[in-house]
Amino acid sequence: MKINEAAIRKLAKLLEETGLGEIEVVEGEQAIRVSTGGSGSSHRPHAAPVAMASDPTVPQPANTQAPAAIAQEHPGAIVSPMVGTVYLSPEPGAPPFVRKGETVKAGDTLLIIEAMKVMNPIKADKGGTVTHVLVENGKPIEFGEVLMVIE
Repeated sequence: MKINEAAIRKLAKLLEETGLGEIEVVEGEQAIRVSTGGSGSSHRPHAAPVAMASDPTVPQPANTQAPAAIAQEHPGAIVSPMVGTVYLSPEPGAPPFVRKGETVKAGDTLLIIEAMKVMNPIKADKGGTVTHVLVENGKPIEFGEVLMVIE
């Protein structure tokens, strides 16, 4: 197994810079995960096992999802203003406020974040096309986490 030490170091530095606890990059059957270790007192990142394709010369499908790190730097990133639970639709069973590929106008509701039993609508600050939805309905989110990208 060939280990890409430079990629691991780069991911570890990204963890340190962003304060994230773990990051994983997947391309085809190859994956690299770097974690700070979570509950331990040490904050030094360590590399988790790396799964490699059996034959690295075989073409692998391209990873078409935008990594959160890239989305964070995107000028159209919609960032969570609070910690809470994200809801993509106004009520269970209802269609989502927006979907990937849809066009939104400034002021349109994109999703709701529930924080301390209060439903907080998150609105588009500009118009454009939703190119990425980076959160899942009903999942917890953190302050500063990228929710969507609008271009």
